[in-house]
Amino acid sequence: MADETNRNETQQQDLGELLRIRREKLKALQDEGRDPFQITKFDVTHHTQDIKDNFDAMEGTEVSVAGRLMSKRGMGKVSFCDLQDKTGRIQIYARKDEMDEDNYNRFKKYDIGDIVGVKGEVFRTQRGEMSVRAREITLLSKSLRPLPEKFHGLTDKEIRYRQRYVDLIMNPESKRNFEIRSKFVAYLRRYLDGLGFMEVETPVLSPIAGGANARPFITHHNAQDIDMYMRIATELHLKRLIVGGMERVYEVGRIFRNEGMDTKHNPEFTTCELYQAFTTLDGMMDILEGILSGAAKEILGTYHVQWLGHEIDLTPSWQRVTMADAVKNVTGADFMACVGDADKGVELAKSVGVDMDGVPHTWGNALYETFDQKVEETLIQPTFITMYPVEVSPLAKRSPEQPALTERYEMFICGCEMGNAFSELNDPIDQYERFKAQAEKRANGDEEADMMDEDFVMALEYGMPPTGGLGFGIDRCSMMLCGTDSIRDVILFPTMKPLD
Repeated sequence: MADETNRNETQQQDLGELLRIRREKLKALQDEGRDPFQITKFDVTHHTQDIKDNFDAMEGTEVSVAGRLMSKRGMGKVSFCDLQDKTGRIQIYARKDEMDEDNYNRFKKYDIGDIVGVKGEVFRTQRGEMSVRAREITLLSKSLRPLPEKFHGLTDKEIRYRQRYVDLIMNPESKRNFEIRSKFVAYLRRYLDGLGFMEVETPVLSPIAGGANARPFITHHNAQDIDMYMRIATELHLKRLIVGGMERVYEVGRIFRNEGMDTKHNPEFTTCELYQAFTTLDGMMDILEGILSGAAKEILGTYHVQWLGHEIDLTPSWQRVTMADAVKNVTGADFMACVGDADKGVELAKSVGVDMDGVPHTWGNALYETFDQKVEETLIQPTFITMYPVEVSPLAKRSPEQPALTERYEMFICGCEMGNAFSELNDPIDQYERFKAQAEKRANGDEEADMMDEDFVMALEYGMPPTGGLGFGIDRCSMMLCGTDSIRDVILFPTMKPLD
């Protein structure tokens, strides 16, 4: 313990010395009238990967590149460094007798981490490395804090999340994750736009938190002197637009839920919700399957991805199975043999080892708990689970053939819920009664139950056409495409507890 304390103190002293030296270098530059922070522009003609991809055609061409110095090594009158820009790295070759002598001498004093602009010629060194032979090197920004030690980099996960800017500099895989995420969002927008959907924006602040079972964040609107909730879903506003005649709408929006955090949950996350009039639940399955399989093929070049220790096959035509059948397949319990019988349903659930403590003893809750506790984790390949009990689906339309169930699905991969869709409830009387039941739960202490939204019920009273709705998490889909096991790896700035 004493050794570790001494080592930490030594590291702090070393860091303090490095910070002092770098600030002294900056002061010297400023005294010379060469303050890099006064430079406002540098004309970049090429990026590093462009040069590498087109090297044969570009060899001998004059280029202007800019980026961060990631390494420096000198051999007397010749210096080498690696320059990193947004596309990758390339070697810079600097020779004293090929540059202005003062310019070369200033360059020798630059530090790893400094941002520079380089003008020179594309060439290949004697060792065959694609490089830029520098004619002029300009310091564009002084790095006053050293980068992590090059052989170990920034490996501490906690620090990587807190200092994402350093993580992105040091770890190419982190940058790749966010490039994949960005491409995924762009793909889903193109996909939905191609189907005739219109992207819209709905309020983040609302006097009612609705559209999901979740605990909301509460804030206060000073001008109106009212408490408001940060949205837990975009659903109820989007369905109002369907009532208004916008037949196909979607929103990629930030959602806020005041709940626990783990590898799959962050209190602030991003969803895509979409609603289409005059379609069925099957239509919503086709859309989610099309988005995820198409994105994998376009971005990764394959339908096969590695995630959470499994090889996932996203080739279209995913399995579709009812919740009751999935439960029967895994546990042998046949809930459809006792539909609506609460006592038999609870007894059946307990007979296969389901814990029903603290759960309302209804047939629907017994079926859902059996699925949740025994089946969900077995769903590795993409699987649509359909026909959810009414008790756990307050916004979904009842099945005409089986009123105890709703036309709802969730899609699972590797035991993770990846999307949630309904044939939307458009009966205002039924919706009012379900809101009322949810409000009673809330009054009895359930902070995640829906609130009564009388304006939404009024909207339904004007008439909403048969509608399919779908919501899915951008973050979790990005996790799968990136092959990462933590949601924090695909959120640029995840929620973190302050260090103090």
